[in-house]
Amino acid sequence: MVVRVAINGYGTIGKRVADAVAKQPDMKVVGVAKTRPSFEARAAIDRGFPLFVGGDGRMADFGAASLPVAGTVAEMLEIADIVVDATPDKRGRENAGLYDAAKVPVVFQGGERSDLVEVSFNALGNYAAAKGKRRVRVVSCNTTGLARAAAVLTRKFGVDQWEATVVRRAADPSDTARGPINGILPTFKLPSHHGVDVKSIFPDLAITTTAVVVPTTLMHVHVNHVRLTRAPRDSKELLEAFRTTHRFHVFEDWERVEGTPQIMEFARDRGSPRGDMMENVVWEHGVKSEGNDAYFFQGNHQESIVVPENIDAIRAMLELAPDGAASMAITDKTLGIGRG
Repeated sequence: MVVRVAINGYGTIGKRVADAVAKQPDMKVVGVAKTRPSFEARAAIDRGFPLFVGGDGRMADFGAASLPVAGTVAEMLEIADIVVDATPDKRGRENAGLYDAAKVPVVFQGGERSDLVEVSFNALGNYAAAKGKRRVRVVSCNTTGLARAAAVLTRKFGVDQWEATVVRRAADPSDTARGPINGILPTFKLPSHHGVDVKSIFPDLAITTTAVVVPTTLMHVHVNHVRLTRAPRDSKELLEAFRTTHRFHVFEDWERVEGTPQIMEFARDRGSPRGDMMENVVWEHGVKSEGNDAYFFQGNHQESIVVPENIDAIRAMLELAPDGAASMAITDKTLGIGRG
């Protein structure tokens, strides 16, 4: 069975999801939607994706730009089995009625509130919970990174208390309207929303987060202190728990990866599309255990970390795979995601 997937929104996340869907043996892209003509709209056409007009966009504008369109979003939904909403934050709620009218299940992104959906989703964390659901939300990039780590730690050691500081990038590389350019901005909502969002997947997890914004476009970094229920034998056992889990990449000391610039260079060197790094990144020398206390840094690439989760959400909702492990095996193989 090959399911027909529509992507509403073809920006940072949408274009990556479209490319990922096109690589799946059980999915195909039936259309992508843009509101305005742009280089991304042209790229969609060049990739062979039918282009539809979304939001308050006008077909005449696309015609003036010599960009052929196949119709409106409503018409795109008529030929879709499921839609991925990758429109800007908070726009998904406005679009929900359109999807309901078309009777098409939808995958929303982390910029939407959890009360919009039946399930907030992470493939390692709660794949089975999304089976057969009509509205699912793939949590944000930071929450995805934390939820993956939570899936490892809760199952292998148990978690009594978790405190994390999220060091956030200020903007994506193409976003010229945001900052800071020269500054570090504390997020004064204490605790930050990230821990609350992780609890939408792990309701009983005792996690508290704070956040700061720094002037970089490359990645986020999490600084974690976790009180585990069972003490690891040593730091190596803790490190091995990450190393042997899908969607984690461990950099060894000898690789001389000092921080996010080398991570992104590594992704480019290995030929990842757009230089993406879809795995959680862990440093060998950035993981330590002392009794029941675990400390670790992890990095996540905000532009791409949620892409495989969108693919697995589609499989879960339409029940295309027997379980999360089976779905992730297909997704990771097709997207070139290996164990670290």
